[in-house]
Amino acid sequence: MPGRAVVFPCSTAVGAASVCAALYELGWDVSEVDDLASVLGRVERGACDLLAVAAVPGFNRPGISLAREVRERDRGCAVLLLSEASSEGFVIDALRAGVSDVLSHTATTAEIAASVRRVASASSDVPQQPLLDGTSLIGGSAAMRNVRLSIARAAPNDSNVLITGETGTGKELVADLIHRNSARARRPMICINSAAIPDTLLESELFGYERGAFTGAYAANPGKLEQAAGGTLFFDEIGEMTPYAQAKILRAIESREIHRLGGRRPIPIDVRIISATNRDVDALAMDDTFRKDLYFRINVMRIHLAPLRERKSDIQPLIDHYLRQFNRSLHADVRGLDGDTLDRLIAYDWPGNVRELRNVLENVFVSRPAQRISFLDLPDWLRRRLDPADAPPAPPQERDRILSALSATNWNKSKAAERLSWSRMTLYRKLAKYQLDHEV
Repeated sequence: MPGRAVVFPCSTAVGAASVCAALYELGWDVSEVDDLASVLGRVERGACDLLAVAAVPGFNRPGISLAREVRERDRGCAVLLLSEASSEGFVIDALRAGVSDVLSHTATTAEIAASVRRVASASSDVPQQPLLDGTSLIGGSAAMRNVRLSIARAAPNDSNVLITGETGTGKELVADLIHRNSARARRPMICINSAAIPDTLLESELFGYERGAFTGAYAANPGKLEQAAGGTLFFDEIGEMTPYAQAKILRAIESREIHRLGGRRPIPIDVRIISATNRDVDALAMDDTFRKDLYFRINVMRIHLAPLRERKSDIQPLIDHYLRQFNRSLHADVRGLDGDTLDRLIAYDWPGNVRELRNVLENVFVSRPAQRISFLDLPDWLRRRLDPADAPPAPPQERDRILSALSATNWNKSKAAERLSWSRMTLYRKLAKYQLDHEV
């Protein structure tokens, strides 16, 4: 049985019947509860894996308040909200409160069933696994809980794993978690950028070489596969691997042995292969751009990382995490973001995913913001993307600072840039931006 579900309120709620029907059809143990205290009591006892809040007239905002209370008591409990409201502002508020998914109160049983599968696809009691830096895989969305569950399942096995997802979603972090939680954790994890090794150097880099194998080989050198002996070999961006490299790697995986360049005897290898790609490797295999036999070897277990735009409830926890991290590392005291700025960041699509979010916040910290980050503290390029009409120009005092630095250095641009702690190119761009020249 998938788990225990509570539907609230049940008696007069539009959509409640559809919710119950969908949950029963999926095999959930369903309780219809119309008393708020009973709902919270079940959550506190751990007797609720999914709470479905069905809409009644005027119940939209109280539904968000209930979701916030539930998430405070049990972050593992998924919350599904059926609502009359559908504005972007309402959805953002609901996501900030911890709602896993928001549906129309007129949603069909099939639509509700699909949503339930998404938000409750992962077990809520899978523990967060520690990363190398002692932090955690951040995010309480259904997608991230599913990733944790997949890591917990993959780590104890020795099967090869393929991690897919857009650039910046954290594929290397997932590979590291799998390795650190496996029986191979005491041995190294060797990372290889599949697009960075030219074919001419492939064999020497991956398989190693013996002394005298070629000019300059003054001593024997083990390759990456030998260095990973007993541990894990991580092929990053394997979708970029050349056909020549694919053939060489496939043979090593199948035979579990390699030959060093200039070597006369095979060397057995014992490694686990974890691969990652931001490309559609299924389509590459179908088009014969990627070898099907290698594809089947590396794609034994699959973990997909959803882009940040599909798990917006994770944005605020990620921001909180990076605020704490940068406060420590940069000796700052930033308490958070003002409400409008946070709403804008949650609404943004984040094409660069978690990596882009982290870089934006680091950029803000380097500029030394006040205790609460405002819209004006965000980088210019991001302000233009968030609201082109509303993004104000750089503060007028920047122009005054430039003029002051130029005047103090008798218009020596190198010294002025130094005085401003900028590169010369940055100063030149600012001069062009403000149309400044010696005659000003």
